[in-house]
Amino acid sequence: MRFLIISDIHANLAALQAVLSDAKTFGFDAVWCLGDLVGYGPDPNGCIERIQDFDHVAVAGNHDWASLGKLNLEHFNVDARAANTWTQEQLSEASREYLEALPTHLQQEGITLTHGSPREPIWEYILEVEQALINFRYFTTSICLVGHTHIPTAFLLDESKRQCHAYLSPYPAPLPIYSPNTRLILNPGSVGQPRDGDPRASYAILDSDAGTWEHRRVEYAVEITQERMRARNLPRRLITRLQMGR
Repeated sequence: MRFLIISDIHANLAALQAVLSDAKTFGFDAVWCLGDLVGYGPDPNGCIERIQDFDHVAVAGNHDWASLGKLNLEHFNVDARAANTWTQEQLSEASREYLEALPTHLQQEGITLTHGSPREPIWEYILEVEQALINFRYFTTSICLVGHTHIPTAFLLDESKRQCHAYLSPYPAPLPIYSPNTRLILNPGSVGQPRDGDPRASYAILDSDAGTWEHRRVEYAVEITQERMRARNLPRRLITRLQMGR
């Protein structure tokens, strides 16, 4: 089967629509969402509604929890705090029920899904090899999918040599995911707010039959999201960073 892997949509409906359209040309059977459907962006209810048009599973991210009042907003920077306060006021009852039901982690097709890390699903960022090495101890499957960093990354652990390697996209494509003695932590990057210097929406296709992971980028109308954010008086820095991918 082919799975569309998305994360950190952050209420950016224009970016989500572009990803869904691009992925449709290659075909996928279901969507796996790694958290943060909301926060930062202008269309939280629209993104939650749109993902439910597909056969999908999703886990909770820190902004999903923040929008429900399950995290202290004082732990967020001033812009994220303002955006989450606005999101709390905008969520429909149906959206709240959807987010409330999201687990912090789950397994699909023998693969672990979580937002931050298997050790700390909501908050931890896996950015360095040392962090990845520790987190390999916290899941039993051969593959774990994470988001949260907004940076497409692959961490490969060679268990025979006890060596871990990190790869930033673009890495070899498609990346084999079922190599002997190899375990992986894979991050598809962010749909709605990339932070690797590339403003295009980021996602991945996992093909369980072919045993491959393919990372993809797609352009979207950034200015549409920016205009919607201005109309909702969301923080200026959150608006300008979209065009920079930072």
